[in-house]
Amino acid sequence: MLFNSLIFVIFFSLIVLLYYTVKDWKKQKSILLIGSYLFYAAWNPPFVLLLWFSTVVDWIAAKKIEQSAEKSQKKFWLCVSLVVNLGFLAFFKYGNFALESFTGLLNLAGMSVQWAPLDIILPVGISFYTFQTLSYTIDVYRGDLKPSKSFLDFALYVTFFPQLVAGPIVRAVDFIPQCESPKKANTNQFGWGLYFMTLGLFQKVVLADVFLAPAADAVFGWSKGPLAPLDTWIGTLAFTGQIFFDFAGYSTCAIGAALCLGFVIPDNFRFPYAAMGFSNFWQRWHISLSSWLRDYLYISLGGNRVGAARTAINLMFTMLLGGLWHGASWTFVAWGALHGVYLIIEHSLKSIFPNINMTETRPKRIFVRLITFFFVVISWVFFRSNTFEKVMLSFLAMFGIIKDGAMILPTIEIYKVVIVIFALVMSHWFMRENKIEYFVEKLPKPLVVAFWSFMVFALIITQGGNNAFIYFQF
Repeated sequence: MLFNSLIFVIFFSLIVLLYYTVKDWKKQKSILLIGSYLFYAAWNPPFVLLLWFSTVVDWIAAKKIEQSAEKSQKKFWLCVSLVVNLGFLAFFKYGNFALESFTGLLNLAGMSVQWAPLDIILPVGISFYTFQTLSYTIDVYRGDLKPSKSFLDFALYVTFFPQLVAGPIVRAVDFIPQCESPKKANTNQFGWGLYFMTLGLFQKVVLADVFLAPAADAVFGWSKGPLAPLDTWIGTLAFTGQIFFDFAGYSTCAIGAALCLGFVIPDNFRFPYAAMGFSNFWQRWHISLSSWLRDYLYISLGGNRVGAARTAINLMFTMLLGGLWHGASWTFVAWGALHGVYLIIEHSLKSIFPNINMTETRPKRIFVRLITFFFVVISWVFFRSNTFEKVMLSFLAMFGIIKDGAMILPTIEIYKVVIVIFALVMSHWFMRENKIEYFVEKLPKPLVVAFWSFMVFALIITQGGNNAFIYFQF
């Protein structure tokens, strides 16, 4: 069930109606839980059992961890949670990838082997809810969180439909306490919730799908040789904006839907294309994942407390797994590795020049932002390309080594991409230190109403094709 579909509008309206009609808090939570299972079942009903099984396992594991007196027993139950959740993730998401990689290694060794791909259907959102529920058992094991006293609260935490299939990845400490007392959005919260849902859909349907996707799809879908440098750059910039508007659009919708129900879930993006440095970029891009990798992987490996060499290894390992989390393909691993290289170089430069301040003057800030944006754009080539051959051809064209490639983009598409990307970067630079609410509240109300009406009108006239959000595949 897609946010950008009529069936979701009907579904959400019914959920809100039932939720606010019923007065008993336990019944309200039950409505949300049942609605969340129905929301997930709209893709593939049998996978609800997988979601439910993970919920039960982690509920029991956390209870056993809390009750166990011996550390070995606590570790055992933590391992049960890790094996079950990561086992499901490994099988469903990486089964075919592992088989293909193993087959490739055998062929490189001189053995002619060809196995048929496994008939595996990827459960939508499995990467998101797996990391979410794992954070619960890990926090209980570390002593940072007490197990929830209510299975209903925990199950709702795992399956809460606004952010179930594409995040943000919510921590139990941020969500479960909200389940302990009745939640009801006031008029202001409900209004903001509807505004965020409209803004998120506008980002996805109008900006990502209508303005940017055609150029990105044309360039990265081209398979008849190299493209002209201009077309390749425009296609890469188009995807740079598309991936942001698509994913940030989903997160904004999720935050808005939750707010309409009286729940608060954390921001997932903070104007990332205004980042000053790559550490800062990951503090602003997909915040719930980057903070998860930092807290449960990077710091657990020793973080930056174990010397320069080990810090570099920890950074690279974390980013490699971050890349693999995004998709079962070596191009995603390469994307993660490239960001690992960025972070290692940045940390090294800070160690070599500890007193340099690249943000002390406006020209320096502009320079750092431009450099960061440039290298982030470069990295998206790996993320969007299906093969390394496509990556190579793209880079050869982008850096002028191939100059006589095909020109496939109409002039109107080039103008659309340039205008939207320029507006995107400028808006991020202008708003990087504040939240959207801060700027909206400063505007005259008639202007806010006019812009809101424009977004609704644009959504109606574009009549999008109900395209799935990009991060559903992860």
